[in-house]
Amino acid sequence: MSTKIAFLFPGQGSQAVGMGRDLAERFPIAAQTFAEADEALGFPISKLIFEGPEEDLRLTENTQPAILTVSVAAWRILTAHGVEPALAAGHSLGEWSAHVAAGTLSFADAVRAVKARGRAMQLAVPAGQGAMAAVLSLDAAQVAEACREAEAETGLIVAAANLNSPTQTVISGAVAAVERASALAKAKGARRAVLLPVSAPFHCALMQPAQEEVRHVLAAVPLADPRIPVAANVTGTLVATAEAARDALIRQVTGAIRWVDCMNSLVAADANLFIEVGPGKVLCGLLRQIDPAQKSLNVEDAASLEATLAALG
Repeated sequence: MSTKIAFLFPGQGSQAVGMGRDLAERFPIAAQTFAEADEALGFPISKLIFEGPEEDLRLTENTQPAILTVSVAAWRILTAHGVEPALAAGHSLGEWSAHVAAGTLSFADAVRAVKARGRAMQLAVPAGQGAMAAVLSLDAAQVAEACREAEAETGLIVAAANLNSPTQTVISGAVAAVERASALAKAKGARRAVLLPVSAPFHCALMQPAQEEVRHVLAAVPLADPRIPVAANVTGTLVATAEAARDALIRQVTGAIRWVDCMNSLVAADANLFIEVGPGKVLCGLLRQIDPAQKSLNVEDAASLEATLAALG
């Protein structure tokens, strides 16, 4: 059986001060990527990525272009080593990285767009009014039911935001509604419901102002048909045209991340080796929960690059 590679690109939460630094030190193509990001944004985001401070890197409008930049640097190194994906997917912000890898939009346009996306997402809901929580070991249908009941009781918005794996669904919305839905989920048998350290309630209807900003930003960005199919978070299906890609990137700001469906779509398209490209190994972990039979590797630094290249033979 021939190997069909899918690249997976991480989203917010995978950031760490110092990520990508050894790639930039060892590979000119990576150093060039960080320099391109600095130039596109008009400020030295590479310095923030490599040196911190962490509280500045954690600001959504910095986190998103930072993770995108590290992911693109790692992808370019893999390409330089002749490792090409047949398919791609990215988790939330990572969908933008996937589309850079697919040639849908340029890196410079993407890094500027996700900076604006991050700022708009941060500003959409006043600090302290929104929350997100991870519900563990309860099926997605029951989580959705808990959200509907909490909305009816509180009159506030809460919904499933990330359908991450069969045993992990993240909910998002107004603080009181998230707290109530968490309690209802536990009553339905969830093992835990854990509030997440996030700055805003992503991927729910409260993000509508940010979605309008992303629509506005993308209207000014030229998009091409992706060279390879990319899984769309909002539908879980593969997109193959510029217009479908644009629509998916806009709608995912308020829409749920259907990550289980995205992985199943890649497997259905015969992907049989998954490489997480960028900081962290979150997506490798989720893939093990979704489909334990699948093989996954990751590239985030020189050591993991060498291990992945060795595994690829």
